[in-house]
Amino acid sequence: MLASGSPQRKKLLAEVTERFTVLPADVDETPPAGPLAEAVRVLARRKAVAVAARGAQGTLLAADTVIDLDGELLGKPEHDDDARRMLARLAGRAHLVHTGVALLHAAGGRLRGVDGVATTTVRFRPLAPDEIAAYVASGEPHGKSGSYAVQGGAARFVERIDGAIDNVVGLPVALVKALAERLVERLAEPFARPLGR
Repeated sequence: MLASGSPQRKKLLAEVTERFTVLPADVDETPPAGPLAEAVRVLARRKAVAVAARGAQGTLLAADTVIDLDGELLGKPEHDDDARRMLARLAGRAHLVHTGVALLHAAGGRLRGVDGVATTTVRFRPLAPDEIAAYVASGEPHGKSGSYAVQGGAARFVERIDGAIDNVVGLPVALVKALAERLVERLAEPFARPLGR
């Protein structure tokens, strides 16, 4: 079960398996204090646990992605001016994209899970103000962390990507597969350890 309403995550998960349902998590997505790479791990776990608390059974997958510019979170823009400001800050610079992933198995009131974080470095080329304005006018930045979608029109802004591009889209498939293997091992162990490593 995918604990996300993101069409991008749904599409990426379909590359791993076609047998899943979607049940978006309804949680406060305010990152906890501390490093952003750890915050996304906490948020992903929070989403998975929230869906399990609604009675979902079986294996639950949750993820959370943030844009990290020198340790500062760039969230979703509140309006066009906010989107323009974020894109101007990203122009000509490198930033990090962190995605926390949690896999949780819920059965008989018991929860077992594993989680991890993938980080990708994205460098934008310098952007002219009119390029930024045209992209914002397209409407694509709305609802996107950092005000851009690398799988869309912002692909032309990218100068270099170090790491997995699917992580930038919102679901690092290689990490999901690795966590699935760890979860199978965890489920074979006596019930002793809590969610996490």
